[in-house]
Amino acid sequence: MSDIADRLGVSTVTVSKALADQKGVSEEMRDKIKALALEMGYKSFSAQKGDVRSSYHIGILMEETYVEKYATFYWEMYQKLSMEAVKEDCFGILEVLPLAAEEALEEPKMLQVDKIDGLIVLGSVRTGYLKMLEEKARVPFVCMDFYDDQVKGDCVVSNSFYGAYHVTSHLLDMGHRDIGFVGTVWATGSIMDRFLGYQKAMLERGLPIRKDWILPDRDQQVTMFDQIPLPEELPTAFVCNCDLTASILIRTLRAAGKRVPEDISVAGYDDFLHPGLCDVGITTYSVDMAGMAAVGIRMLVKKIRGEAYWSGMQVIDGHLVLRESVARR
Repeated sequence: MSDIADRLGVSTVTVSKALADQKGVSEEMRDKIKALALEMGYKSFSAQKGDVRSSYHIGILMEETYVEKYATFYWEMYQKLSMEAVKEDCFGILEVLPLAAEEALEEPKMLQVDKIDGLIVLGSVRTGYLKMLEEKARVPFVCMDFYDDQVKGDCVVSNSFYGAYHVTSHLLDMGHRDIGFVGTVWATGSIMDRFLGYQKAMLERGLPIRKDWILPDRDQQVTMFDQIPLPEELPTAFVCNCDLTASILIRTLRAAGKRVPEDISVAGYDDFLHPGLCDVGITTYSVDMAGMAAVGIRMLVKKIRGEAYWSGMQVIDGHLVLRESVARR
């Protein structure tokens, strides 16, 4: 879809809508996209319901917010899911969920036309939409990289709490005592968990957590800020909820005349950043995307087949990666 979008000078969201016959694309552009898709070898697979087989069609639903500029982490996760689906002799079908459709509680097109045997919801969606899927979806689904305690279901998440705890502990071991956190805490469950991991590390060392050092990085629609709002007095280090936020913070600090890491150390989370966004290697917590994808796909296939499986929340550990964005205090 990215290749098609580049060739025609449109967004990947536009390509996704055109291929899924969704509204919001002119007929002329829809015809161009479909013609180019056919020329480039795009194929659409339809699930055949009711047959017993080893191969299934797995839908991967991703909110359009996550395919916008810089949202590279979920593209990488989608690729990992697709690769794991192939290993299980399954087909992965991506659909981008428009915000308007999410607000209107519209079922994904691939569910409406009965194209899939199971669904993976990649990245957080609203509770109301998840409840709609729980009630109306005729196929099993798994949540990937988020959970919602208001909906009973299966999910696969990275170890956000202890990941951020380890990142903060590293900063403390490097001599930092004044440490802030960057992330809109109420925006997603994973950001909340990372904030709580940061809090745990600070409280264990008997250190205060200053409210003016808890900085937002996005609005409640999960749209990232271009700059991080800085307080008048700065700490010596920041823990960021993701590497993209860390790169934006580094750019913001430099614009304010601060050096990283000489003046202020910055650490992130994910260990994934699009090349060219930051010229400083970011100390971070690496998410095991391949491990998460493998667990998610296997869990969903077992649900489709009606086999016994380990249900509930699956937490996948990662590891700390040390780079030059953190200096000893």
